[in-house]
Amino acid sequence: MLVVLGAFFAFPLAAMVEFSTRDAQTWPLLVNWPELSETYPDLAEGILSSLGQAALTALLMLALLVPTAIWVRLRLPRLRPVVEFLCLLPLTIPAIVLVVGLAPVYAWVNYFLGGSSLTLVFAYTILVLPYAYRAIDAGLSAIDVKTLAEASRSLGSGWMTVIWRVVLPNIRSAVLSAAFLTVALVLGEFTIASLLHRTNLQVAIDYLGKSSATMSVAVSLAALLLAFVLLMVLSLFGDRRTSKETR
Repeated sequence: MLVVLGAFFAFPLAAMVEFSTRDAQTWPLLVNWPELSETYPDLAEGILSSLGQAALTALLMLALLVPTAIWVRLRLPRLRPVVEFLCLLPLTIPAIVLVVGLAPVYAWVNYFLGGSSLTLVFAYTILVLPYAYRAIDAGLSAIDVKTLAEASRSLGSGWMTVIWRVVLPNIRSAVLSAAFLTVALVLGEFTIASLLHRTNLQVAIDYLGKSSATMSVAVSLAALLLAFVLLMVLSLFGDRRTSKETR
């Protein structure tokens, strides 16, 4: 089974490598940012937009979800099913349907904040909620949040201290997992950005494919490798933290 799955994923990647290396200038140009920006300005704009969107989405998601998840577990346990339902709801709604609902909202966003591609952060935060919530909820389930909070409160700590200095360090792996999943999802998102007429990496790759197929495939492969590296870093960090806790 592992061999079959490995071949299923390896053959398309090998084909992408073979196709993108037919032009010897493709990969050197891809790692030469000044020349890439001059040759493919739309691609450079898409890369910068996606990196900014990924960073801001991860920050906004963590700022909203981590305190909410901790507070619900500590003070409002009866609302946990409701919060879980709301966070998992975007998973059941296709992206094309989300765009239909978000289009009128973004008319007001454009009016107040302008048409910058960074405004997609609000839509992406909704889109990543199911995956980020599952990661953070799993981290909270692995520790005794209530006992830690009560012990900290009995020593005179305020609620912000409990969240920031007691609970958060114990779910660091879960928070990193949620952040990495957010970055991977934002870097691969196409539907919402395309239908809302915003620029990101995948939209730029789609446009680039009409003029330079080898560069388009090379950028797609680089994005896949970046997501793979992020997941590997997460896995290695989690294993190292687990071994430390065991010792």
